Amino acid sequence: MKAKTSVVIPNYNGRAYLVPCLKALADQTLVPDRIILVDNGSTDGSADLVEREFPAVTLIRFKENTGFCGAVNRGIRDSADMDYVILLNNDTRALPTFTEELVRAMEKRRRAFSCQAKMLKMDQPDLLDDAGDYYCALGWAFARGKGRPAGDYDRPKQIFSSCAGAAIYRKSVLDQIGLFDEHHFAYLEDTDIGWRARLHGWKNYYIPKAEVLHVGSAASGSVYNLFKVKNTSRNSIYLIAKNMPLGQIILNLPLLIPGFLIKAAFFTAKGFGGEYIRGILKGFSLSRRGRKEGRHVNFKASRLPIYVRIQLELWANCIRRLVQF
Repeated sequence: MKAKTSVVIPNYNGRAYLVPCLKALADQTLVPDRIILVDNGSTDGSADLVEREFPAVTLIRFKENTGFCGAVNRGIRDSADMDYVILLNNDTRALPTFTEELVRAMEKRRRAFSCQAKMLKMDQPDLLDDAGDYYCALGWAFARGKGRPAGDYDRPKQIFSSCAGAAIYRKSVLDQIGLFDEHHFAYLEDTDIGWRARLHGWKNYYIPKAEVLHVGSAASGSVYNLFKVKNTSRNSIYLIAKNMPLGQIILNLPLLIPGFLIKAAFFTAKGFGGEYIRGILKGFSLSRRGRKEGRHVNFKASRLPIYVRIQLELWANCIRRLVQF
């Protein structure tokens, strides 16, 4: 394989995970051409550890936390001469053929914008953490197969978007459609960029032969917390405003409204109701700001067949989500 590939790892206080993560990349059957670790102002000595023990890794230090998007965007910009960029969470351990299988998948699929690896639970590797991300007309993004037997998801599949915790992206398409939207800071940014690429005619795939073990919630600290609830609720509104034209938003309102009400009730029961509502309100404000800045994908009549295909998926994914496929 002649394609040049870099791996970009965003890091914030991930010292406990970095050694196995970086050692696993050195043991790949196809060693990446460049490994870039972007440290988001860590205070746990992460950057010093990498500088001392992994001199071959390109280390970029930020003084403050720029979020997932700010970190990976810097790494992508430093991959200007690469054909592909792999984004990898710091709390992962890639199995030996991870890089090779992702690159092979991209070489075979010329219309692929991204390909996601099979993400396995670190403490229970026979169970899935994520087999591709889906989005539905209820306004919910969700991980396909989460918590299910890994052996049930051994076939490649086209997906709505790739989880950026372990996925490869075509650099030329990133140059075309733009990088991750830093207004997201963290959460749903990968759904946004996958959706954006699809509106430009590209596709996203799940590749089960590329495997990675994943701890999960290493940076935010837990499955549910104020930081995550605030950002996901805000970004869920921004995501819709950016990628759906007005007519499509109106069409989906009968499902979007109950979808957000269900989420509000869920997070209220978890003790985060106020933060969820405040995040929603911030999402509307951010959407207005994003439109003024030209971040929204403008509707084009030539894209109507793409909008129709995506809309049918949004409805179908409601069923997938509710039956826990």
